[in-house]
Amino acid sequence: MIYLDYLSTTPCDPAVVAAMLPWFGEDFGNPHSVHGPGRKAAEAVERAREGVAGLLGVEAREIVFTSGATEANNLAIKGAARHLVRLGDPRRRIITVATEHKCVLESLRALAAEGFEAVALGVDSDGRVDPEALREALKVPTLLVSIMAANNETGVLQDIPQLAALVKAAGALMHVDLAQMAGKMPMSLKDVDLASVSAHKMYGPKGIGALYVCRRPRVRLAALFSGGGQERGFRSGTLPTPLVVGFGVAAELAVANMADEAARLGLLRDVLWAKLQNSLPGIALNGGGAPRLAGALNVCLPEGLRALDVLEACPDVAASTGSACTAAEIAPSYVLTAMGLSAQKASQCLRLSVGRSTSKADIDRAAELLIAAARTCQPN
Repeated sequence: MIYLDYLSTTPCDPAVVAAMLPWFGEDFGNPHSVHGPGRKAAEAVERAREGVAGLLGVEAREIVFTSGATEANNLAIKGAARHLVRLGDPRRRIITVATEHKCVLESLRALAAEGFEAVALGVDSDGRVDPEALREALKVPTLLVSIMAANNETGVLQDIPQLAALVKAAGALMHVDLAQMAGKMPMSLKDVDLASVSAHKMYGPKGIGALYVCRRPRVRLAALFSGGGQERGFRSGTLPTPLVVGFGVAAELAVANMADEAARLGLLRDVLWAKLQNSLPGIALNGGGAPRLAGALNVCLPEGLRALDVLEACPDVAASTGSACTAAEIAPSYVLTAMGLSAQKASQCLRLSVGRSTSKADIDRAAELLIAAARTCQPN
């Protein structure tokens, strides 16, 4: 099996697994306990917090651990909006982008039922939001803007520094979903108040993520659920020490390898695209006119081919037809239709992504298999 679905999830790096193992059995203390085993676990948690903070270029005390980016996004959006309203803030507008992750769009839908005004900005044919459209939307007093840095289907990057500056000038809070970008590209959080990350997108374990919560100027959130008040009162619950430790190691590895890894993945992606383009006339690249993550490749197959059929005819390649979080739905990708593709065109699209374990031999073989499957499925 050749794995080309790294935007969906990544395998744990062996160093991450090795770091986690002792905390499952040998050092099992509750990090919130005051005895020796508890203090030892707490120290490990704080080292990991420093690792995640180092990846983002922020203070360790600004990192709140969560179960993943979905929870972090919910906490950022719902928590910030509800807290400000409880303080008497009259603003109700929350702005996002039509191509955001489902958990962001559904968070806004939930807040709309509470009386907030949810605004989803459109994108151009490459999947990027127009800064002028954001500037216009911000003319109505706005509580919060939530925009992902790198799209989870196309890898297309938004110009977060430019967009965040507009949001700051308007006096709104800026939240960035960094789930896909963190660990893959350096990024400044200047003018960003809240940012979500996920370990399993960067060779860490599933089930752990974090939310950056800016201290200066101080951002406050209403907690999503009640409990013992851990994580500065923002996120109650016993922290899973093994997962937190693994997250910290994954973050440190990302910092150490980011530049070299991005260059290697970009070359592999471009080789794969060249092979597909040369052998399948009519294939098109989605988001090709915009900056993208190094490992991301979203293609629209030639007319008459359905992506699902090609994948079924190519069982030795693990790839996707769209976002893994909506893969169970038999529906066209809303990200691609927001970019202007018809439902028919969207059904022809493959999401391919390369990663740390991908070799040149993998790319050569995957290209052969995908091309052969496409030719088999091509209507006469």
